[in-house]
Amino acid sequence: MSAVEVVALTGGIGGAKLALGLHRVLPPGALACIVNTGDDFVHLGLHVSPDLDTTLYTLAGCESPEQGWGRRDETWTFMRALGELGGETWFRLGDGDLALHVERTRRLATGETLSAIMDDFRRRFGIASRLLPMSDDTVATRVHTPDAELAFQDYFVRFRAAPEVRAIEFAGASTSRTSVALAEVLGSSRLRAIVVCPSNPYLSIDPILAVRGLAAALRAPGVPVVAVSPLIGGRAVKGPTAKIMRELGIEASNRAIAAHYGDLLDGLVIDESDRSAELPQGLPTRASHTLMKSLDDREMLARATLEFADHLRRRA
Repeated sequence: MSAVEVVALTGGIGGAKLALGLHRVLPPGALACIVNTGDDFVHLGLHVSPDLDTTLYTLAGCESPEQGWGRRDETWTFMRALGELGGETWFRLGDGDLALHVERTRRLATGETLSAIMDDFRRRFGIASRLLPMSDDTVATRVHTPDAELAFQDYFVRFRAAPEVRAIEFAGASTSRTSVALAEVLGSSRLRAIVVCPSNPYLSIDPILAVRGLAAALRAPGVPVVAVSPLIGGRAVKGPTAKIMRELGIEASNRAIAAHYGDLLDGLVIDESDRSAELPQGLPTRASHTLMKSLDDREMLARATLEFADHLRRRA
């Protein structure tokens, strides 16, 4: 396998889009994705890894174009039968997707790590890029609302991200560990950039950074860390990023995104339309077209982000 050149932090649909762009413009095997597992949960007795699976399906080219998650041309016989039995149907599992969860759960029960299982899955899907869970330990995103503390999938799917967010915590993060495989990719001699994808900073990237020692490990290689802002004109393309920022008393702006990541970042990619907006002082920025509607958009943004990172590396 080729040595890893780029590490991408990702979670959710927006992050997977840029991960696909990077996957396509880089040589085979040159990309490693560190994927959020804070929203993993056990449902109907099965271990479900939504962000890992979204990234897997997207890089394999078999994601559902209508939903952005799940598999293309999915069937729903299981969900219909479950509903007829009075079972829980609020979290939808397609028939093909269900097979993945069943096999992952079976292998976890035999003692295999999530990292090893996902590495095997991505090979079976013909993906040269690495897919790395942020940890093989359990780290669970919990959302605090005025009325209750909610598990992530209850907040995001069952209640459609409607409750007001007062705080977010990552249970188990303080005792979690990075995997050997993750340490290996960050130690690659050919590493040229670390890219923070335009995922929700609070729900998708923060759980990754909360894993014990991982934020420091991202700075250790001494290569540029560049984030792509999930905001365009102060609004999120998809998902509750801007809503959460407002509820936490944070300005929904690129300046606030940069401040949130703080010293982790060496640069921030923003949308062309935000060139005239007030930008973070002292942090290099690069304007590009960040709305990824097509495959060409994903590849163009990937190239622009890598060119920016290369520029920062040469300047250092």
